[in-house]
Amino acid sequence: MTAQATVAPDLGRAARALAALRQAEHATGARRVEMPDRAAAPLGVRTRERPALPVPPELSALLPHGLTRGSVTEVTGSLALVLSLLAEACGRVDELGEEPWAAVVGHPRVGLLAAAHLGVPLDRLVLVPEPGDGAAAAVAALVDGMDVVVLGDLALLDADRRRLTARARERGTVLLSTAPWRGASAVIRATGVRWRGLGQGTGRVVARELTVERADRVRARIDVVLPFGDEPVAVPAARPAAAHVPTAAPQASPVAAEQPALRLVG
Repeated sequence: MTAQATVAPDLGRAARALAALRQAEHATGARRVEMPDRAAAPLGVRTRERPALPVPPELSALLPHGLTRGSVTEVTGSLALVLSLLAEACGRVDELGEEPWAAVVGHPRVGLLAAAHLGVPLDRLVLVPEPGDGAAAAVAALVDGMDVVVLGDLALLDADRRRLTARARERGTVLLSTAPWRGASAVIRATGVRWRGLGQGTGRVVARELTVERADRVRARIDVVLPFGDEPVAVPAARPAAAHVPTAAPQASPVAAEQPALRLVG
């Protein structure tokens, strides 16, 4: 379903934001949750004083200062990498004793099973799969109430992006864009995907290897394995086919071994 923000032109900014958020909640089935009054703190002071959100230790070489509040980080090439950043940023209580909230906008095919496996707290995640023409208003509303907002390939004008960048800076919200974003504070690109666990027609995917680089004023490149912190899983070797021996009656099949936990890949 597409979240359309149909708002009368004479409404003020706050009313437009609330109307867009109500439309997003209606489209996703999310219930209204009372969020702390983030606008009560002086704008700018909150952003400077609150520490950055953490990133996985494996990415500290690319983002040594974490995800700075009020900044835009462009992350392309791997949605799993974005979800890993989201999991680390929102997976713990922040310095004010609050549990960070996040939203994902414009990613209709995001896998919730994969997100949960990577550590994203689904009970504090809002999804707006297809905001349509109301993307700018919906994102502006979410910036007011969320700590991190992940943005897909949205119908945004350059002027919309400038306004959203300024709004995120005022509210201390982190924007993670999976599409090119002019003026982003950091540009992270994932390339060279390689899969672990697959043999010659045997085994199952247990992890993916990525080459990740920072491609803005800072230049760095590392190799990482997703999911972070996962122990390698042994993949049994293929067994040679047994010779067929005719019998008077078919033998009962042995009870199948317990299946491994379901994992979503791709």
